[in-house]
Amino acid sequence: MFELPEFVTLARQINETLYGQEISSGKLGNSPHKFVWYNQTPEAFAMLVAGKRVGRARARGRWLLVPLEPGYMLVFGECGGKLIYQPANSPIPAKYHLFLQLKDGGFLWALTQMWGAYELYESGKEQNRQYIKDMRPTPIDATFTDVYFNQLLDTLILGEKRSVKSLLTADQLIPGLGNSSAQDIMFRARLHPRHPIADLSPEQRLELYEAILSIVGEIIIKGGRSDETDLYNRPGLYQRLMDSKTAGTPCPVCGTKIEKIQYLGGACYFCPNCQV
Repeated sequence: MFELPEFVTLARQINETLYGQEISSGKLGNSPHKFVWYNQTPEAFAMLVAGKRVGRARARGRWLLVPLEPGYMLVFGECGGKLIYQPANSPIPAKYHLFLQLKDGGFLWALTQMWGAYELYESGKEQNRQYIKDMRPTPIDATFTDVYFNQLLDTLILGEKRSVKSLLTADQLIPGLGNSSAQDIMFRARLHPRHPIADLSPEQRLELYEAILSIVGEIIIKGGRSDETDLYNRPGLYQRLMDSKTAGTPCPVCGTKIEKIQYLGGACYFCPNCQV
């Protein structure tokens, strides 16, 4: 699944490659998928995107917003799969869930492997979409400060009991993060996935905040995680420290074997010695 760093990479590449290009035609999926969500019929989508130009894309959490000017916003959300640009004379993929033909002969296409939303709104109306509306600050926003982070924790500990993993992955409390990047964040912060956020000391809060910023920043610099691809179908260069490939191998810090547990609906990888 794409997380914030991958969408930041895709937005930058769209702006470098596609900004200002005219769309000659558009199609919605030719391959049925019950976990792909559209808000337009294929006929309406084709009519609305024809003749539009690609505006400046931007990432918001686990959502990618691409203006189609004038008047519309194309939204990619919570996507698992591929979003690929190919130049003129490239072979058209056999399967896709969205296809935009550009006037210069190139094209942009998306294919979902898990689930995702491909939606087209009149400009501004995408802000009313569930998960976009009232989105909290993300780790790349200037408002995601240590003061804000501590206020968020103070608010959360007054409600239901939450662990560090829950903070990082549940309910988009920190938009843009997912189970994948959370593993390395928890490792860098030296916190066990089950560690209650109510028990975090001021020092642990700061280490967790800094781990969020540093891991997200490193993944962005390296063009995404190695198990995801960019706009040109190239894998990212960020190698995760805590994942299925490293389970059972020595911790890079202390040498203790990395363990795996199932927790909160997904796998967690951690060092039982370093993470408390």
